[in-house]
Amino acid sequence: MTRGTGGPTLAVVGATGAVGAVMLDLLSTRRNVYGEIRLVASPRSAGRTLTVRGEPVEVAALAPEVFDGVDIAMFGVPEAVSAEWAPVVTSRGAVVVDNSGAFRMVPDVPLVVPEVNPERVRRRPRGIVASPSCATLSMIVVLGALHRRYGLRELVVSSYQAASGAGQDGIDTLYEQMEKVGGDRALGNRAGDLRGAVGEFGPFPAPLALNVVPWAGEVRDGGWSSAELKIRDESRKVLGLPELRVTATCVRVPVVTAHSLSVHAVFKERVEQREAQAVLAASPGVVLCDNPAFQEFPTPADVVGTDPVWVGRVRRSLDDPKALDLFLCGDNLRNGAALNTAQVAELLAAELTA
Repeated sequence: MTRGTGGPTLAVVGATGAVGAVMLDLLSTRRNVYGEIRLVASPRSAGRTLTVRGEPVEVAALAPEVFDGVDIAMFGVPEAVSAEWAPVVTSRGAVVVDNSGAFRMVPDVPLVVPEVNPERVRRRPRGIVASPSCATLSMIVVLGALHRRYGLRELVVSSYQAASGAGQDGIDTLYEQMEKVGGDRALGNRAGDLRGAVGEFGPFPAPLALNVVPWAGEVRDGGWSSAELKIRDESRKVLGLPELRVTATCVRVPVVTAHSLSVHAVFKERVEQREAQAVLAASPGVVLCDNPAFQEFPTPADVVGTDPVWVGRVRRSLDDPKALDLFLCGDNLRNGAALNTAQVAELLAAELTA
């Protein structure tokens, strides 16, 4: 049963942040399944008025009593905030859909992508459902469709991740660096000249403007980054393939928003290019854009602000008839964060009103 009338009560936690802003846009454009929507943020953002579905809603400060009567809470907040507050919210009877990494790899918390494993949303003993990281989400719908047809065995992935994956600080840093270097055509011709020209690197370990940086996340054992291990671990969990072989390399590129990935996928069965393209074209949440003769393929500049994953350059490997190579792009703030959280919440809303 739901509390109140007209559908479940939803709380959006982190409503004033970058992901929260996209969540509100999605709530205003997707089918309305909620009876009441509450907006929650840190105390410094409390009192602001935001618009949801054309109506002004005042932002409440994060506090336990805010969640009294709430059925579903979408979290778009940092990991530490989720870790602290998700148990508080579930203790008051709500189901939390968490966009952070706080619970993704907790064994009894389902990691759900509605196009791939919607049935797992019902098994949530902690009252928490997790959403994968943006790089994983930008590819997993594509891989899930191919796995259902051919049986996935191995992945080799290179991600080209936008500055917004590092938050607002990443976006601001990229724009500031571009302003500093944009007018100097001599830059980029001598080793180290960009480092001196851009000054502060912000959240990146090297200049991002006029450059690519082969690193995202924190240092882990063996020279791997946390972002690379997320792709491996989350792909295994979402697809239900705990022994899946995955190698990932994460690269930051001077793009504001929309992640891209180059994927080499090895399957149990022989694959055919045209059939694989047909599988992808028929898959929910996927747009096939693949006509090299006319230079048609996805790029971040073309997919930013859209909801699907766009995929192109679909080729059967020249050396392995059971392998495909492809290139895909997805908006890391929409497809890679807010959209999946909203879709999971809609699954929960349908369950609560059944």
